[in-house]
Amino acid sequence: MDTLPAQNPKPHHNFTVDSINLLASTPPKHVSGPLSAVFGSASGFPELQFFLEPDGQHSINFDLRTTQLFRLGELQSLCVSEGSETVKEKTFSKGITIQFKEEEESSSFHGAFEQWKSDVTIQGSTLPNGTISSSKSKFDDKIESSSAKMYFHYYGQLLHQQNMLQDYVRTGSYYAAVMENQADFAGRVVVDVGAGSGILSLFAAQAGAKHVYAVEASEMADYAQKLIAGNPILGQRITVIKGKVEDVELPEKADILISEPMGTLLVNERMLESYVIARDRFLVPNGKMFPTVGRIHMAPFSDEYLYVEVANKALFWQQQNYYGVDLTALHGTAFQGYFSQPVVDAFDPRLLVAPAVSHVINFTTIKEEDLYEIDVPLKFSASVGTRVHGLACWFDVLFNGSTVQRWLTTAPGAPTTHWYQLRCVLSQPIYVMPGQEITGRLHMIAHSAQSYTINLTMSAKMWGPGAEQGGILQTSSCRLDLKEPYYRMSQPQAYSVAQDQQPNQLLQSQDLQLPSLDDDGSDFIQQPSNDSTVHIH
Repeated sequence: MDTLPAQNPKPHHNFTVDSINLLASTPPKHVSGPLSAVFGSASGFPELQFFLEPDGQHSINFDLRTTQLFRLGELQSLCVSEGSETVKEKTFSKGITIQFKEEEESSSFHGAFEQWKSDVTIQGSTLPNGTISSSKSKFDDKIESSSAKMYFHYYGQLLHQQNMLQDYVRTGSYYAAVMENQADFAGRVVVDVGAGSGILSLFAAQAGAKHVYAVEASEMADYAQKLIAGNPILGQRITVIKGKVEDVELPEKADILISEPMGTLLVNERMLESYVIARDRFLVPNGKMFPTVGRIHMAPFSDEYLYVEVANKALFWQQQNYYGVDLTALHGTAFQGYFSQPVVDAFDPRLLVAPAVSHVINFTTIKEEDLYEIDVPLKFSASVGTRVHGLACWFDVLFNGSTVQRWLTTAPGAPTTHWYQLRCVLSQPIYVMPGQEITGRLHMIAHSAQSYTINLTMSAKMWGPGAEQGGILQTSSCRLDLKEPYYRMSQPQAYSVAQDQQPNQLLQSQDLQLPSLDDDGSDFIQQPSNDSTVHIH
């Protein structure tokens, strides 16, 4: 990352100008030369100075962070400094016209201006403990500005932070993971990635961290500073840095990263990428990450109530006489539109019709680019005969502490979190018999609105005549936008056990089989047991 010229000084550039006119005075004041124009950073920021007298006692100074230069002719230019940004019309606090004696000198002056201007950090300034990068943020390159603005506005509000803090499964799991593994924090440098309210930074300080750098890009950084200042015994070892992890510079490397980067379906909001970038930029070799590993779990489900509820939303468009207008031309589009929304709610685990499969993401080894596209093959064996209405998904994360391994789960049947669970509903259900194989693919592609497009395909062989020869494949697919879910927050219905299975037969909370871990280096993971060090209370 580039740094400010003030911290990495460049040689001064000196130019001679023939004369200048001061536009702010009435009438404009003319100053004859030759005069000296100097680019430098002696004041701590890049600036342009015009010395009006040989002794250098009087000068006109322009802060290059807010200055523009325009060529009026071969030998004449206009230099202005921007003023207030609070009014609709842009104003300028001062301006001068510059007269050069030779065209070569004018061209060289403009070249130097562009060179110094390119090194300016417009959106930030030097911080006591870190700097904002002057190059365009990698975050800004891949995320559209409107999405980022709304994202940081959302997390900059205390009511949303309170919602997360009051998720006691989430907050309590983080507290337990840190305090049970004080050996990993005591005397260590910690970076809190996306610190929010600063609660995880305070946990790390409680566990004996030598110093914590709380990096937060939203306005919540100011509240975090206030909360940390209100806990002075802990706060003296915490430094809040306002900025994106892609941009800021830290004075030292971290021994451990802590973060809460999980969104719906683990990957929504694309903060996992920032977590990985922070790892590559700030973490010492073999440093620890809390959380260490994430797993997305998937299983087919049957839920007639949900299917009918989604399908019935489009009934409005079946009206043939809506104030004299036939709406039916849009019914098909509306029907597919409702099925393009993932459903977020808490559901009864008895709705699952096969044991879950898992996709593992090892935060310590995965590359940022590997999160741009996630492709998961699906293969299940149906436990019951029923209509399959889609794919149910949830996630868990592992805090691989030196003392205790702790899991945080969002599984159905476990205590509900603010993430709930997610279901992709097929507009065309498929039929299965007990023992029948269900195959498919979950393909997720990241997009610039900080989320993913989900492409789901599920298939099963038809039963009946010809089945013993392989049958006919029935296939259903859907395309969903993870950014636009249907939040169905009503209480789960009391489903009767009508599927020839006992409750939790298909899903024991957290007792989920991992695929082979040889490829991603996460073979250190042990399956959660009924041990009290793993379960969430």
